[in-house]
Amino acid sequence: MGDRDVRMASGTGRWIVFTTVLGSGMALLDSTVVNVALPHIGEDLGADLAVLQWTVNAYMLTLAGLILLGGALGDRYGRRRVFVIGVVWFALASLLCGLAPNAGVLIAARALQGVGGALLTPGSLALIQASFHEDDRARAVGLWSGFGGVGAAIGPFVGGWLVDGPGWRWVFLLNVPLAALCVPVALRHVPESRDETAHGRFDVLGAVLGAAALALVTYALIGEAWWAGAAGVLVGVWFVVVERRLGESAMVPPSIFASRMFTAVNLVTLCVYAAFGGFFFLAALQLQVVAGYSALGAGTALLPTTVLMLLLSAKSGELGERIGPRIPLTVGPLLCAAGMLLMLRVGEDASYVRDVLPALLVLGLGMTALVAPLTATVLASVDVARAGLASGINNAAARAAGLLAVAALPMLAGMGPEAYRSAEEFGETFRKAMPMCAGILVVGAVIAWTTMRGPVRAGCHPECRVHCGVTSPPLDPGQRDASA
Repeated sequence: MGDRDVRMASGTGRWIVFTTVLGSGMALLDSTVVNVALPHIGEDLGADLAVLQWTVNAYMLTLAGLILLGGALGDRYGRRRVFVIGVVWFALASLLCGLAPNAGVLIAARALQGVGGALLTPGSLALIQASFHEDDRARAVGLWSGFGGVGAAIGPFVGGWLVDGPGWRWVFLLNVPLAALCVPVALRHVPESRDETAHGRFDVLGAVLGAAALALVTYALIGEAWWAGAAGVLVGVWFVVVERRLGESAMVPPSIFASRMFTAVNLVTLCVYAAFGGFFFLAALQLQVVAGYSALGAGTALLPTTVLMLLLSAKSGELGERIGPRIPLTVGPLLCAAGMLLMLRVGEDASYVRDVLPALLVLGLGMTALVAPLTATVLASVDVARAGLASGINNAAARAAGLLAVAALPMLAGMGPEAYRSAEEFGETFRKAMPMCAGILVVGAVIAWTTMRGPVRAGCHPECRVHCGVTSPPLDPGQRDASA
């Protein structure tokens, strides 16, 4: 059982915030900085575009497929224990990524990284909520979220600096010393906690089937293999059958979708994070391959989106509480769509101030408008006792949408295996892909406008207020530890 009386002003309190920020920051950074390194990875390993897609998607695949299971393991066996195992696992996989001699090893190591991320990510915030005195809990979560937001905001900049400096391998190798610092602090200063009410068996079969279905569909889209797509659909149907049979003990209990609001907000999530995943994958390549930016230049160029989220997401959350989710979740995607269409101006010899910056500012404003209200709506759409489950499903759905977009967009835009080596070919296909991303966002806006009703529950959780992750909404463990 965790000691729930830790105060923020104590040394233990500061160590808990430090180690959870450090651990979750590793996984958060790896979700964003790798995009900036892709052209250099491809050049160094002699890889085609499919390898670059898998470098991103192998990580997202295992993370999305296993993140719900990771949270359940922490609740049952101890959140600190599973968090530490996840950090060590993540560091070892990062080391393998940094030493990878070829593309196959890199992709396998990235998949292993995602397993580590699925173990450490849910436990990071849960440890804070289970450790701090109720008077200090909101402040501790706010600090965790704020520092994490700063880390996410500077991630592409740091990634670009590493790629242009010591090389792309250090994007991964940097995680090793961070983990070496994180683990001893966690073991010494972070109290253990678990959910004593957790019982029943784990839905391992559901997790495996969900990940397998995503993997097969992703392979079909990247490799254009129809048989894999058909197999993915069949496995997906098997997953649904298994979850229905398990009922409330399932990883994704079907009853949670009885809430029309929850179902609707997850459809919006799928749309917006599919567009975000495709955009940030292609934009990092467009800036380097076509516009001629260095890795550092591309990473710095993308900063405005996350900086705007860092500065304005708290205000967005407050506004969403006052006016309800309908307007933010409609206007936000439309602003993002406009920003992506403005990226059509970015070609060879593009001016940053005239061509790149306006697009990223509009995109950033749209992301700021929608992320906090989206997460608050997810939490408000179910009973308080199921908030953690709802948030986990929403987070996994966003990551799955992103990885499918990274797989599908190059194929739909007609990108060949060597497209990223040719400024002319990549630029032409990029101009086809951006309207597709914008169209997905418009669909999300229409869903929000036609389905969202009622106010957002007041008192939006602090982690919803400062958020800069572009690959998924905030993950909230909810009230699962309330009886701990």
